[in-house]
Amino acid sequence: MRRFILTGTPGAGKTAILRQLEVEGFDVVEEAATDIIALEQARGVVEPWANSGFIDAVVGLQRDRQLHADQFHGPIQFHDRSAVCTVALATFLGRPVSDVLRGELERLKRDEIYQKRVFFVQSLGFVTPTQARRISLDEAMRFERLHEETYRACGFDLVPIPLGSVLDRVAAIRRAL
Repeated sequence: MRRFILTGTPGAGKTAILRQLEVEGFDVVEEAATDIIALEQARGVVEPWANSGFIDAVVGLQRDRQLHADQFHGPIQFHDRSAVCTVALATFLGRPVSDVLRGELERLKRDEIYQKRVFFVQSLGFVTPTQARRISLDEAMRFERLHEETYRACGFDLVPIPLGSVLDRVAAIRRAL
């Protein structure tokens, strides 16, 4: 099975691309951080990313989802983010890489979980705020650069997915497969 990562800045269109890939018959794995944020906000925590255990909670859900996805039978999976993105998130939030996150990175490398080519979904040039996405365009662009630097430092090759319609972006991914 080949597992590919979709990454990029918040609001770049990764989820829309993931939905289209799913419609086209690919196995997909959802992003973890947004779901952790939504769950904690439902519990009354206004800014869950400020909690000390946030990064490790994201890592745990990412790992659980990746392991659960092994039951899929398709030859290709697309994952909306990975623990490498969580390193970029920790850096962005000014947090150290925790032992949990470091261990997950080691597992991903040791077991060669993901393909070395990562689909880097480029910014739309604007950010639409949501309950989970409270980031300015300037911050989003800084976060995008952190993702790029982090993936390259971890030995991944980035395949840029340029601005375009969802169908155009999915076509670019299909061509790169």
